[in-house]
Amino acid sequence: MADEPAGGATPIFLLSFRHRDELAAAAERAGWQTLAARRAEGVERRFVASGASIAVVDARGAFADGMEAARLLADAVEANAGALLVLLSRADIARLGVVFESGATDYLASPFGEAEFGQALRFVARSVERLAGGRRAATGRAELIAAQAETWRWQPGETVVTVSPALADRLGHAGESVSLRRLFRDLDRAGRRAAHDAVTRLLDGGQATAFAHTQPSGRGRIAHHLHIDAPGGPVVGLIEDLDRTTQTVAIATRDPLTGIGDGPALRRWLDKRLHQPAGRGARCVLLLLAVNRFETINRAFGNGTGDALLQGIARRIERLAGSTGRGRRCVARIAGAEFAIGLAPPTTIEEGEMIAAQIVEAVARPFVCGDQFITIATRIGVAAAGDTEDGASLLRRASTALADAKGAEAGAVRVLDARGEAQAVRDSSLETDLRLALDADQIGILFQPQVAVTGGAIVGVEALARWRHPRLGELGAATLFAAAERSDYLVQLSRHVQRKAMTMAAAWPEALAHLRVAVNVTAADIAQPGFASHFLDLADQTGLSRRRITVEVTESGLIEDLGSAAGLLAELRAAGLRVAIDDFGTGYSSLAYLKALPLDYLKIDQHLSKDIAGSSRDRIVVRGVIEMARSLGLTVIAEGVETEVQLALLAGEGCALYQGFLCAPPLTDEALASLVAGQARR
Repeated sequence: MADEPAGGATPIFLLSFRHRDELAAAAERAGWQTLAARRAEGVERRFVASGASIAVVDARGAFADGMEAARLLADAVEANAGALLVLLSRADIARLGVVFESGATDYLASPFGEAEFGQALRFVARSVERLAGGRRAATGRAELIAAQAETWRWQPGETVVTVSPALADRLGHAGESVSLRRLFRDLDRAGRRAAHDAVTRLLDGGQATAFAHTQPSGRGRIAHHLHIDAPGGPVVGLIEDLDRTTQTVAIATRDPLTGIGDGPALRRWLDKRLHQPAGRGARCVLLLLAVNRFETINRAFGNGTGDALLQGIARRIERLAGSTGRGRRCVARIAGAEFAIGLAPPTTIEEGEMIAAQIVEAVARPFVCGDQFITIATRIGVAAAGDTEDGASLLRRASTALADAKGAEAGAVRVLDARGEAQAVRDSSLETDLRLALDADQIGILFQPQVAVTGGAIVGVEALARWRHPRLGELGAATLFAAAERSDYLVQLSRHVQRKAMTMAAAWPEALAHLRVAVNVTAADIAQPGFASHFLDLADQTGLSRRRITVEVTESGLIEDLGSAAGLLAELRAAGLRVAIDDFGTGYSSLAYLKALPLDYLKIDQHLSKDIAGSSRDRIVVRGVIEMARSLGLTVIAEGVETEVQLALLAGEGCALYQGFLCAPPLTDEALASLVAGQARR
């Protein structure tokens, strides 16, 4: 499977100033769908329109131009959970810091051959799939982008062309099929000749090509990027506007602070888009987003910082949910710290949920406003339009979903579909199922290795809960504990997971007996009377040595009485256990926790680990966290490490341990034993 071409599942966008044709041919021979470009102008728009998850910038012999192109692509690549591979001359290896500050996630240095280039693409594709949650999620995202792009397909010999909904919208055509004769009639003489020559080149040589022409309306020029899906397959055209003004969503009124649309602009957009024809299950979807505790932030840091924060939020939302061409998306600030995102048909409620989850994650990353380092959280309500619904009604239902999200103790996204069924109904079902899951032994444990940065030895693991739901498949710890928190079953679930993890670890063979086991403890656990003595008794009952146990306290769970918590954790440490603060950097009480609690480890959140390879400002923030932890005598563990680049930068800042997909995903104990045994043989 390692040598299977991945091009069919993960297209690539290639920008090369000097070797475009050579690299494009090599990629296509390896089975990749390639959109190749030689100029950097508009490169961000062209990457998004291509539907690619991987961008390749060839900076060999053109380092400055390559870095500028990488900077232009970086935000779009990040927003689409993609990867940016930069090709370098050997002499440029000394400037890797500049490469990664420009946004690169991976690099390949010359000299390299076609085989090495193809293998590098496969490694990058594997990383993209992991970031996107596997091949299914990556494919779903590609399909979503493709549905929103302006594309056409033509099977040689046929007289009709199949067009995407977005292109049909541009042409003013109802339906998926357009007469080939009609399309040629819309072109001027030069455009017809250019189209004929480009298709002939493609069919004769099989290599991707392009042609451009003036739009029938006379409003600028557009390009058609052509490739063939598979031998004998149709010709596929992807349209790119060469006139920048045609890509801008027409918003008559804008919010003066953020530059995005305002409330009236949103309502006009809804009135225009609500009753467009859509396929079965596809509707106009509206997302309403509210920033938690924004008034508190304004009072604490001042209106200037609050305004900067709103501008930063708007930029992040735009990157993830901004226009995909011809007004198919609308992003607006409608009041204070509330934003709206409109998704035009064809959009499903599931796609709306997916985009909402991505926005929640993006906005949760720390903001730097002047001298302030601020982490915020958001809630989002999602509603899909009914067949006869107007804009005011859809806004009311989205507001109801948002109110439901604000009132919930857990979960940042709430859905109200066209039949008025709230996400709470599904949540209620999970709450009921959870009480049966413990008795039916549906809660399993996986172990993610914790690895020494120096030497690469596996020194410990974190125990992670997984719910093997009979209908929904495997559900992660976040879903599991959110359901438990809503149903007041959190302490029972937490004890079950702790007991099971320690029992499994106590039964491990000698080869694993040296590993420390990190067990998560919630704020609700700590609030229970006599928790320390109960936890120690539990460890002794399972037979796991106290000196192998690390108690991980999640920093995002609010501990109301830090004094009592400090005494409890000190009791556990005195009994031989170690204590870690988990997910550092995601909540409101980071510094207070560090000052009050007796700790051994600080685990920096995966978003901070990712930021280490971001901008220089991101790196300064991460460096400050690591230096602060080390000055307090704490060992730093980085979570969510995905790439060698992240690891090298974290190591340079003094991080001692890491966990993440770079080493391994969460494993069964059998898979863990095999991994450790493989290390021992090396």
